[in-house]
This record gives sequence, C-alpha cells and structure tokens, in this order.
Amino acid sequence: MKLLDGRVAIITGASKGIGRVMSQLFAREGAKVVCAARSEALVNETATLINSAASIKSAGASAIAVVADAGSEAGAKAIVDAGLRAFDRIDTLVNNAGDGGPTKPVQDYTVDDWYYTVNSCLTSSYLCIRFAVPAMIAAGGGAIVNIASMAGRRGLAYRIGYCSAKAGQIGMTYGLALELGRHNITVNAIAPGAVEGDRIDRVIKGQAEVRGVDVERMRQSFVERSPLHRMATAEDISSLAAFLCSGHARNISGQCIPVTAGEPA
Repeated sequence: MKLLDGRVAIITGASKGIGRVMSQLFAREGAKVVCAARSEALVNETATLINSAASIKSAGASAIAVVADAGSEAGAKAIVDAGLRAFDRIDTLVNNAGDGGPTKPVQDYTVDDWYYTVNSCLTSSYLCIRFAVPAMIAAGGGAIVNIASMAGRRGLAYRIGYCSAKAGQIGMTYGLALELGRHNITVNAIAPGAVEGDRIDRVIKGQAEVRGVDVERMRQSFVERSPLHRMATAEDISSLAAFLCSGHARNISGQCIPVTAGEPA
C-alpha cells in the first residue's frame, strides 16, 4: 500500500523546484495531484511527467494542471474547484507557492516589493486554505502543509518581505491547527534551510551583491552553517510533506519542522 493511496492533493507552485519534485513524489505514493502554478507551460509539463510515468500509472495516480495565481481570490478558488471537478474531493493541500522577492536594504525595499512578496508567499496560503477547508470538512478531514522557511524563524538580512511572510505562514499554521482540529484537519509547516536548486542560487547571488562579497564565498558560508556540510534537497522536503499528509501523521498538528541538514533551528 502506498503512503497516500486514495488521497487527492493540491500542490501549489508545482511548476518547478520543490513543487515539481513533490508533485511527482505524491503521485508515486498513490495520490491524485492537482498541480497548480502560474506558468502554463511549466505546470503542464509537471502534470505530463506524472501522467506519462509507468510507475505512477501502476499506483493508480494521476494529475491535472491548473494555471492560476494562488495569490488572488479567483485563482485560489479556481484551483480548488478544478480539483473537485476532476476528483470529487480534496484531502490534502500543500502551500508551496511563493516568490522570494528582492534582496535589498529595507530603505530601498518598496511598498510594491513588500506587497508582491507577502501576497505571493502568505496571502496565497491563506486563500487556498480558505477555499479548501470546506471540501476537507465534507471529506471528513484532511491535512494542510505550509512550506515556510527558516527565514521566518531566525530571519535573513535584506529579505524583510520574505522573512515576514514566512513568519506569517508559521503563525497561521499554529492558529489554524487549533481552529481546525475539531474537523479532523491537521495543519503543519515545514521550515527548510538552504535547499539545493535555482532559488538558493539566486538568494546567494543577491546576498553576495548586497554585502559586496564573492558569490562562492557566500555559498560556502551557507553550507558551513550545516553540521553535515551540505544543503537539503527538494526530495527531503517532499518526503516530509508526504509523511505529514499521510495517515502515519494523523496525530501531528500545529508543528513547524525544520529541515536544515543539522543547522540548529
């Protein structure tokens, strides 16, 4: 039996990176996956990768692609509605969508920078939860996982909007776990540290530029924070998310779990 057999999972930000890896892993574990993102070409590619994989077909899983902006009411509602039309229920929501926003000093961080970043990372999570919860209640319960960040716990210089949005996701996790427990809905957050991939490459480049240091030196400083002397991977985050959405985690709720390759949280 697969970890997520019979479950219907919405994964936002499914066009690339952690979202794409997670969508594929959830499908391999038996879930029917609603892959949502703003990029039509990339999110369609994610769904095609899932639907064309023999191992996923044998697990009875499948995927649909939904092109929508989770940071708008219309977009978030469209994502949930598409899942209900395709699969008749929603059991799981992983709020992975979010843009890291700019790296710059606070005095240069514009109001537009702020609203864009907070909307992308935090408002999108709230909206998707708002529309998904009634379907989960109707299904008898569910699991929500917010992909937050260690930046929301310990901060990161020159990323004020991102830090604030991720701290907001963590706070929302705690509050909703208390609110939704009576409906048999678990709510947890994952707080990755540095995760291998294009995003951390952009973060490192931005930090190096604003601090006036060499990019490779900045990269090494990120790695050296970890006792294991490595970054986490998209697979690490995805595997934990799958566990938290499975029956094995039915009594885990209201938690923010760091994935930092050993760096103290």
